[in-house]
Amino acid sequence: MDFWLDLLFGNAIGLSSMIVIFVAVGMIMFMGGFFVYKALQAPGTQ
Repeated sequence: MDFWLDLLFGNAIGLSSMIVIFVAVGMIMFMGGFFVYKALQAPGTQ
């Protein structure tokens, strides 16, 4: 746990890299959810 706290708040490089990772994961989850939503709304899938 100390390693992660030091990585997050110890320097700007660690914080920015963690922000980039979390934003990328969030975008992947959004696009995956949007794809599933659009696939279920398409005609002929019910």
